[in-house]
Amino acid sequence: MSMTCDADAQSPPSGDAPVLVPAKAAVQETSQDMAANDMGPAGDLTVESRNENELGMSFLKNLVADQKAIWSSPAHLRWDDATWLFPLTTATAILFSTDRAVPPALSTDPAKLNRYTSFSNYGLYSMAGAGGGIYLWSRFISHDDRQRETGILATEAAVNSLAMDTALKYSFGRARPYEDQGRGKFFQGGDSFPSDHSAMAWSIASVIAHEYPSPLTKIAVYGLATAISATRVAGAQHFPSDVLVGGAIGWLIGWQVYRTHHDPEVGGSGWEPLSGNDDTEDHRDRHKMGSTFVPLDSWVYDALERLVGLGLVHTAIMGLKPWTRIECARLTEDAGEALGQGSALNEEAAQLQSRLEREFGREIELLSGGRNLSANLDSVYARAVSISGPPLTDGYHFGQTIAYDYGRPFERGTNGQVGGSFSATAGPLAFYVRAEVQHAPAAPAPASEVVSVISMRDGVAASQIPSGPVNAIDRVSLLDAYALVNLNNWQLTIGNQSLSWAPGPDSMMWTNNIEPVHMVRLVNPEPFYLPGFLSHLGPVRVDQFVGRLEGDSYIRRPFVFGQKINLKLFPFLELGFGRRTTLGGEGGDPVTFRNVLHAFIGKQLPGNVSVPGDSESEMDWTFYVPRVRKYIVLYGDAYAEDDVLPLENPARNPWHPGVYLTRIPGIPKLDFHIEGVSTEQNGIVGGGNGGYFNYWNSTYRDGNTNGRNLIGNTVGREGRAIRLWFTYWISPQDSLQVLYKHSTVSSDFIPGGGNWQDYGLKNEMQLHGGMYVKTELQYERISRYPLLFSGPQANFSAILEIGFSPERKK
Repeated sequence: MSMTCDADAQSPPSGDAPVLVPAKAAVQETSQDMAANDMGPAGDLTVESRNENELGMSFLKNLVADQKAIWSSPAHLRWDDATWLFPLTTATAILFSTDRAVPPALSTDPAKLNRYTSFSNYGLYSMAGAGGGIYLWSRFISHDDRQRETGILATEAAVNSLAMDTALKYSFGRARPYEDQGRGKFFQGGDSFPSDHSAMAWSIASVIAHEYPSPLTKIAVYGLATAISATRVAGAQHFPSDVLVGGAIGWLIGWQVYRTHHDPEVGGSGWEPLSGNDDTEDHRDRHKMGSTFVPLDSWVYDALERLVGLGLVHTAIMGLKPWTRIECARLTEDAGEALGQGSALNEEAAQLQSRLEREFGREIELLSGGRNLSANLDSVYARAVSISGPPLTDGYHFGQTIAYDYGRPFERGTNGQVGGSFSATAGPLAFYVRAEVQHAPAAPAPASEVVSVISMRDGVAASQIPSGPVNAIDRVSLLDAYALVNLNNWQLTIGNQSLSWAPGPDSMMWTNNIEPVHMVRLVNPEPFYLPGFLSHLGPVRVDQFVGRLEGDSYIRRPFVFGQKINLKLFPFLELGFGRRTTLGGEGGDPVTFRNVLHAFIGKQLPGNVSVPGDSESEMDWTFYVPRVRKYIVLYGDAYAEDDVLPLENPARNPWHPGVYLTRIPGIPKLDFHIEGVSTEQNGIVGGGNGGYFNYWNSTYRDGNTNGRNLIGNTVGREGRAIRLWFTYWISPQDSLQVLYKHSTVSSDFIPGGGNWQDYGLKNEMQLHGGMYVKTELQYERISRYPLLFSGPQANFSAILEIGFSPERKK
């Protein structure tokens, strides 16, 4: 809810708008009238009485005008108001989804509940008494105009808050936490949403904090308002969303009352628009512009990685993707400046940078200011995936023939997708939608021996394992689909999102091997420097999210939250540290404040043998080898179950190193990657752990999956893999890749083990008029997998994608 947020509302009220008569002006007017009428002592009471009557009438008029402004405020919303309205809406939605977990976690001791309720009541009485007391003190003792105004405006804000809150809570009719088994349903005749205690406390605090804007005053009044709100929840009187919305309403009304009726001559703070955005039409800060993320399967990442590897870009954070279009534009411009200075100048790099400039032309213009308003059809495409021969379709247990493909379903036969993407930006807001119609053929039921092994290795009853035939899939699916707002270089994004948390294409922690997860995410698109001496850590990017996993068989719809930070300590060294935790879900550890805290810090609850939920940690590195840093890059990541960092038990935890050669001597358009990884636990004699350590948890037995696909590296449980590929850059957008991968799974995990090899050829070509073609051929030889096949097997996959992208037409 916005409080008169249009541009005209940013100036003090004028004309016939009801305005509180400043105390100083009223006193002067009274003195003049006394002199003119030659009133004596007997007349003073008459004038004073008349002045108080006028003040009372002005107070009532202000209340009426305030209510009109409050209820009509949605009509005055602007795009810039998204900088506060979007986060508030997002936080409210999160609390709505978790409110029902709060009542079971509260104390049932009546004495404690009464203490919390009494504290919130007396705390509100204290704040209301403070507002009235300030007015009486100024009226009879101090005669201070600022104190007088504070008391009047605080009372006015509290009355306005109570009026609006009362109308809303009886309209929504939400049941209290102690009613209806804490379900918190709306339109049940209750009065829980929003909280009037919270609304009134925050409205009074808002006025006092604006009148006396010192840090100590803000800490005192906002601290008390927070305590009142928190004890309403702890006392089982309200849900968290009730007090959040109530507090927001109260603070906004306090801001509105102060903004409209404050007399600048008495002191106090000024006021700013809620959006905090005073940029002019001709020049806007890019850190306040919404920008969509470049899809993880875009050619842009390979192109920018090559420019970084050639030493043309020094501020790219490789271990956190996706990148926004504005960030890609910034990196492209950095590469152009390096080329202009003659650094590592070569024709191939110049062509690559020039093509990126055309791709991000609009965003490059925004780097120096401009109006961020656009609507774009990003792509339309059709994709056919043909698989002849038996494929591997269960990466969590056996392996995966088609990997890192947004969790798209595939089976033997002809698979296909038809889709497109659309994006739009408006000031700090941005939207992106990528949708597909997906088809996958049916498949026979797994053999009983396979179901038995899965049951044993996952530690669940065979009845919990899907054992019937796989039905054909024909569905409409949203891939990345989200809305975001930029809060001064912090983008708050809600919707389906894909992540890649490692310098290479196949992170141990999070990849696009899964369907995009519905999450709320906060990330800084452009690196920044930490304050003070911490600035020596170099450019920093931080990513964090809260989401919900889907399609799990054992613990359904658990929450997942993650945090990651990457630092560019030196131009030649980047380090990253990440953490992912799964919690909640049907049958899982409940989402309570205590469980969330202990899961976040990795601490066991008293009497428990493990940390709540399922926690994993990760670290990654990108090292540009000195003296040959434009030729050789060492990169990779490591993973750990339960440990704070993989370094805590380096011999036991999986490591995933890689080498990138940016050019081959004599063939400047050719580069080379090689990576290796093993999830076999070396800390156990014989190298085996039965699959009960990496990518597995005793409670969340498939918590490392989403839609039954591995969230991390498809090496899976108790597996090993080595992967290498050459890329030849025919042109900036036309490339040819040759790939090889050798994979095994330990016989300690799957009886008899498994061994298979993949040989691949990829090509991407840019045609005229924005058309493009992607092709991929892969031959997979399964040389040994006795549980699945009686002898050697092979399959051949062919992928053809034909699409149109207006950006490529430039």
